[in-house]
Amino acid sequence: MNRTTIEDALFPGCPIRNILSRFGDKWSLLVIYTLDRQNRAVRFKELQREISDISQKMLTVTLRILEEDGFVTRTIYPEVPPRVEYALTERAKSLLPHINALIGWALENMDAIMNDRKKSVGKI
Repeated sequence: MNRTTIEDALFPGCPIRNILSRFGDKWSLLVIYTLDRQNRAVRFKELQREISDISQKMLTVTLRILEEDGFVTRTIYPEVPPRVEYALTERAKSLLPHINALIGWALENMDAIMNDRKKSVGKI
């Protein structure tokens, strides 16, 4: 599904397709998790330093999408140079227990999954 699609054309009422397609990409959950760890509003460059392997363009796109869906607020301060800060919304904070549960599950199962991947190499 295109990242700018508001609703899935074939399944407009499907929460999995419509919601997870927007923040289930490579970066969105990591941005939400990183903003939560900071526990305060964060400037763009600070966020980029925390997620060192994300490009400036991808961070910009990811923050815009999260803002469009109400997971992140963007505050612009009228200073010279302009200061912009990003923070989690209550909607994003309500998602955090689920993200943390997923992280816990991944930690518990990562070794077994990696071993299964190694076993299956060459079988396909």
